[in-house]
Amino acid sequence: MRRRTLLAAGFGLAAAGASPAFATGGHRVLHVRPGDSVQAAVDAVTGPGWTIVVHPGTYREVVSIPAAAADLTVRGAVRDPRAAVIVYDNANGTQKPDGSGTYGTAGSATFTSAAPGLTVRDLTLANDWLRADHPDITGTQAVAACTFGDRTRFENVRLLAHQDTLFVETTALTAFDRQYFRRCYIEGDVDFVFGRATAVFEECHFHTLQRDVDFTPKGMVFAPSTARANPHGILALRSRITSGAENGAYKLARPWVPSYETTAWPSLVVRNSWIGPGIDPVAPYTNMREAYPWQTMRFREHANSGPGAVISVPDNRPQLTPAEAAAHTPRTYLGDWRPYECR
Repeated sequence: MRRRTLLAAGFGLAAAGASPAFATGGHRVLHVRPGDSVQAAVDAVTGPGWTIVVHPGTYREVVSIPAAAADLTVRGAVRDPRAAVIVYDNANGTQKPDGSGTYGTAGSATFTSAAPGLTVRDLTLANDWLRADHPDITGTQAVAACTFGDRTRFENVRLLAHQDTLFVETTALTAFDRQYFRRCYIEGDVDFVFGRATAVFEECHFHTLQRDVDFTPKGMVFAPSTARANPHGILALRSRITSGAENGAYKLARPWVPSYETTAWPSLVVRNSWIGPGIDPVAPYTNMREAYPWQTMRFREHANSGPGAVISVPDNRPQLTPAEAAAHTPRTYLGDWRPYECR
């Protein structure tokens, strides 16, 4: 497996230090520059409504945003999301330095936020842990971003990892926290967009990586674990799915019913999107566990195009009718929160 090129040419490497970021003007904006720490800036936030501006560079650190930092904005100083990169390399099976055990899936995340009203834009969030470098570790999930907390918005963000790149989670099993992703690039191989949040992806680009295995499917794009009581799970619209692997090597999705929430009823709608040849068009869905067959889940498509969207076996690709599709929009999923109107 390859190491990614995380930065555009010309941007330097910033080792995360302990120094606080520089606050400007009314003390509501913090600037993080090479040699500073993004986490130090987060720690300096006092109350809601702050902005952290991350200047070009690579910041090798783990960032965790607490719930108290409500309505926080974390953004790159320039529009190119390749310019400012936050990256680390923990995996599920990585031992913690204090010897207390391994990180687990959620704990492996480079970037974690519990803050309601979070906005992230113009950044790269990455986990560059590689299976090939750690053949002794079996817990190979390595998360780039784990987001929970209502009204989470990502725009023009690159999310890079292999397995479990983006964890769209909620604050509690009974919470229907809403997340919105617009014009983001997300790449990975196994279940690389997963979780139980109400998550809308609009005009996003999902890319499946080449994977050094001799079996198919090599992986899946989506693995929703929506709560049964939640009418809305993951929605992808006006997006595209490309692949670095051979044709048909990937599945579009499989349902995730966690052992701690066996009543989950995963929900996924992919509509008005272009699906490339990397997705198996004949059988785009598969099971994670035979006890929870995908056919019993809320998996639907509507008005998709591309070689990976061809309907050759209708039973394998459940479709929404036009009337049903009207209920699967950003407005219906996100309710009184309308981030798609903030362009």
